[in-house]
Amino acid sequence: MTDHPRPVVQRFSGHETLEGAGVRLRRAFGNGEVPLFDPFLLLDNFGSKEPADYLAGFPWHPHRGIETVTYMLDGQVDHGDSLGNSGTIGAGDVQWMTSGSGIIHQEMPRRSEPLLRGFQLWVNLPARAKMGVPAYRGLRGGEFPVETTDDGARVRVVSGRFGSVEGPVRGISVDPTYLDVTLPPGGKFQLPLPPEHTAFAHTIDGPVRFGPSEGPESPAGETTLFGPGDHAAASAGPAGGRFLLVAGRPLHEPVAWYGPIVMNHQSELSEAVRELRAGTFVKERRPVVEE
Repeated sequence: MTDHPRPVVQRFSGHETLEGAGVRLRRAFGNGEVPLFDPFLLLDNFGSKEPADYLAGFPWHPHRGIETVTYMLDGQVDHGDSLGNSGTIGAGDVQWMTSGSGIIHQEMPRRSEPLLRGFQLWVNLPARAKMGVPAYRGLRGGEFPVETTDDGARVRVVSGRFGSVEGPVRGISVDPTYLDVTLPPGGKFQLPLPPEHTAFAHTIDGPVRFGPSEGPESPAGETTLFGPGDHAAASAGPAGGRFLLVAGRPLHEPVAWYGPIVMNHQSELSEAVRELRAGTFVKERRPVVEE
């Protein structure tokens, strides 16, 4: 590996907000950061030790034009959708849903002790796939390979490759990498990435230092956007650290955004709203589950 680690170009502390029926969460980045994170649109960090912060949940709501990725660290969330899929996302599980032409779903957290904690990432779909057939992937924690490096880093692979393993989520339009990385005290991490891919890290437990060794430390809850280079690098201090590393091929397409619907043009959003009012928003009603 050549010595050109991706530098840190921006850091985002996020902001508190209410979503769904009144769930308190921290938005790491969202609409205001388009197109910096292209093809990624939004990252929400949700969870609390207080059930009142999350039990209202995310009742039935529509999506079109994006993929939603729910990754649970602690606790459980019940879900259902207009394709007939339903179940529970438990600790370590991932729900990767491709909304395509339209899907209506709900995610309702259960009371969890001592806390509920998870992330939702929105991945943009290219124009050619925005009105495609919706699909659903539900993966249990045990399905994700874990690689341990010589330095003691523990890497859980949801999608993309690390070392000798490949994550089970494949065939996604933007060729995403999604890793959950835990570093021991003083541990280091490196991952080669295609130079054209957008890459960011979100610190779960920190601080973690990203980029060159002289770079700034990122505390828990901060999101770090990487610049160009041939690999992403990270290192931990005496307490160790944990972070999500996400990368993908940018689309370089216009973004028109209306709540949970993301298309390319305003006219497409207007059509989606008309269809919601007319009851014709959902085009596909049979279960479509991708393994």
